[in-house]
Amino acid sequence: MKLIDELKAKGGENLPIFVDFHAEATSEKQALGYYLDGRVSAVIGTHTHVLTADERILAGGTAFMCDAGMTGGHDGLIGVERESGMPRFLTGLPAKFEACETNCAFNGAVIDINDDTGLAESIIRVNLPLAGG
Repeated sequence: MKLIDELKAKGGENLPIFVDFHAEATSEKQALGYYLDGRVSAVIGTHTHVLTADERILAGGTAFMCDAGMTGGHDGLIGVERESGMPRFLTGLPAKFEACETNCAFNGAVIDINDDTGLAESIIRVNLPLAGG
């Protein structure tokens, strides 16, 4: 909270603040979202590379989503060709990863922030297929 208080003191109370929470567990992401609700504009999770369908505006006006997904090939293992990633999971040994380039898509979220309050007015999940991928 100290960092958020310092940011608001320097930029004014209505400064948009976007929190990218890089964590594994959705429960951790939800807990931080509720903790920061009304204090920041948005809390968006990253790390799992899987777009979640839980986007919403929390009661205090903070936009929230557990994971923004990824941009890249969705036919592989979180952006890696299955053939290059599978041995790591089957053997536990290191493997060179090759980027997946099929079924490409752009994932994320579009958030509208109120200029007067610095809080979110809407959040829209984005999952756009990319041409040629």
